[in-house]
Amino acid sequence: MVLITLEGIDGTGKTTLMTHLQHRLADLEPVFTREPTTSWTGRAVRRGIAEEIEPVAEALLFAADHAAHLASIVRPALAEGRPVISDRYSDSRYAYQSVVLEGLLRDPMGWLRDVHAAWTVPPDQTYLLVLPIDQAVRRLGGKHRRREHFEQEEVLRRVQEAYMTLAEAEPWRFVLVDATKEKREVAGFVEAGIRETVERSRARRRP
Repeated sequence: MVLITLEGIDGTGKTTLMTHLQHRLADLEPVFTREPTTSWTGRAVRRGIAEEIEPVAEALLFAADHAAHLASIVRPALAEGRPVISDRYSDSRYAYQSVVLEGLLRDPMGWLRDVHAAWTVPPDQTYLLVLPIDQAVRRLGGKHRRREHFEQEEVLRRVQEAYMTLAEAEPWRFVLVDATKEKREVAGFVEAGIRETVERSRARRRP
C-alpha cells in the first residue's frame, strides 16, 4: 500500500489539512499519523525542543522517534494493506535539522540522510505546502507570541529553501501545494491526488 506525507514549514496549514482529510478520506480507511509521535520518544523530542538541547542530540532524538514510529505504526499499517498519511515525516528532519546543524557538520543534509538510509521507509508521495514566509509568521502569531527556535522567521526561510531543494531532487515524489489558497480548495486538491495514488496502488495489487 502507499505512504503519503504532508510537509511544509510551520504555519502552512498541515494540521488543518489533516483534519479535512480525515473526514474526506474515511472511506479509504487510511491510518492517519504524525511526527513527532505521541509516544514517549515523541514526548522526549518535544521536551528537547522546549529546552533547546544540543542540535546533534536533538536530531538523534527525532531519528529515534522516527524509528519507533515506523515500528509501531507505519510498517504494520502498510503490511495490512492500509494507506498511511503522516503529518510530517523524514523530510521534516532533512529540512529542519539540516538548517539547525549548519556550521556544526560539514554536510548536515548528507549526514541526516545517512543516519536514516538503512532503515527508513521512503514516502510514495509527498505534498509540500508552500507559503510566503511573512504569511507563515503571521499565522504563527507574529511578534506577540513566543515562538520556538524552529518558528523563527529566518529559520523558516532557510527551511523552506531546504524543502524546495528536496523537491527539485525528487520531482516524481513531491507535489507542491499553494498554501495561500482557501483551505477547502487545498484539501480538495490533495484529496483527489491521494485517491488517485491509492487507486493506482490497489490496481497493481489486483490479480
